[in-house]
Amino acid sequence: MYQIIDGKKIAQEIKEELRETAAELKARGKTFVLAVIQVGNDPASTVYVNNKKKACAYVGIESLSYELPQEATEEELLKLVRQLNEDSGVDGILVQLPLPEQIDEDKVLLAISPEKDVDGFHPENVGNLSIGRPGFVSCTPAGVIQLLKRSGIEIEGKECVVLGRSNIVGKPMAMLLLRENGTVTVCHSKTRHLKEITKRADILVVAVGKPRFVDASYVKEGAVVIDVGIHRNAENKLCGDVDFDSVAPHASAITPVPGGVGPMTVAMLMSNCVKKSLQ
Repeated sequence: MYQIIDGKKIAQEIKEELRETAAELKARGKTFVLAVIQVGNDPASTVYVNNKKKACAYVGIESLSYELPQEATEEELLKLVRQLNEDSGVDGILVQLPLPEQIDEDKVLLAISPEKDVDGFHPENVGNLSIGRPGFVSCTPAGVIQLLKRSGIEIEGKECVVLGRSNIVGKPMAMLLLRENGTVTVCHSKTRHLKEITKRADILVVAVGKPRFVDASYVKEGAVVIDVGIHRNAENKLCGDVDFDSVAPHASAITPVPGGVGPMTVAMLMSNCVKKSLQ
């Protein structure tokens, strides 16, 4: 029988711990202020932003909301980011992605001061991760590590396969697994003999961006399967990159969608904020 890794439960545990730490810091006069910027009113982005604001309120982090219209220019957004970089009363800056097509996401992410980059997307923070220096770590991969550790799943010495090589998930995920002494292979759209590689994995992290792409034929018996994807199917129900019903009976542990990795991303954003307050 497989174990369902409950991301909602683990995320709540983390937020409870952070809430206690934030209260202790506040009593010592240390607070954290997070600026959240949203451009346009994309429904999914609005949901994500609201979830982040609610988490801030719960943990005890002050959040400032900046809402720009859909037609906002790149320069308007960059000007706001520069102002927040220079504002000593703002400790962290989060720009909700995706941005409208007239705005270059890379340029905006580069503009955020690395010391305020709570998403961990700035090249300086990515570089720090790659060489083992302290810095903000991308929230979704950091959340996956916590899911594994808090579920009693050993990473050290395990064969770990990451399916996907994005800058936000795949690459930092591989580096974090390496940091935990896993033996890591990264696969992508050009990988040959993909199933042969994924079937070696003791821990398989799937972040390929294709609904139900991974079925049982990709998975070794008894593997731990972490599904990072989130999509809506033809019936408008949420699903992941993994065909859960096909894969679960062959896994020793698996994350569901929803309720797996998703809640952890917000929890680790809160963790980044509180850790900065501790410095």
